[in-house]
Amino acid sequence: MPIKESLQNIKSTLPNHVTLVAVSKTKPVSDIMEAYDAGHKVFGENKIQDMVEKHEIMPKDIEWHMIGHVQRNKVKYMASFVSLIHGVDNLKLLQEINKQAIKHGRVIECLIQIKIASEDSKFGMDPEEASEIILSEAFSELKNIKVVGVMGMATFTHDKIQVEKEFKRLKSTFDNLKTIKTENCELNIISMGMSGDYQLAIDCGSTMVRVGSSIFGARNYN
Repeated sequence: MPIKESLQNIKSTLPNHVTLVAVSKTKPVSDIMEAYDAGHKVFGENKIQDMVEKHEIMPKDIEWHMIGHVQRNKVKYMASFVSLIHGVDNLKLLQEINKQAIKHGRVIECLIQIKIASEDSKFGMDPEEASEIILSEAFSELKNIKVVGVMGMATFTHDKIQVEKEFKRLKSTFDNLKTIKTENCELNIISMGMSGDYQLAIDCGSTMVRVGSSIFGARNYN
């Protein structure tokens, strides 16, 4: 199915309050431009270098989301343009994003990644740790970042009951953290759900879904 058609099919199933991040990782610029020409402007990459290269040659009204694990020493490469960083899982990373944002005179929006999966390979903080960080003095000093929500990745399993339980855990964490409002923290985004489970994620409260293969087709990692 053409990319434009796949994109329109998915968008037609999304409620108005849900943002679609088209996951363009491993995909060529020509594919992303097909989605862009169909009117879509929010794309997600999981490698900073790939995102930087695509940003340099693509239209400048694209919102680039960094959805992969972020290494602190690479933040500087995307700090001038990234719209939202999804996978922030520690205070030192927030401090580095803040430092690089200052250099570009920007406030960079971030999501706190909460570990909801049972797999050891998934990154993220536990809810108590997230709360402690947001309430800390060190966090209050970060004037060039804004935490606008939470993000989580469910266990890679066919067990829908387990996935639903994990999504509900993230929604519950969001509800608890949402009561904390500071100058640099005001939560309104729950980023959860991918190609295989985004409908379930929306039913559990997701306001942002990350969909790639259902738009662009299967990925080639070679």
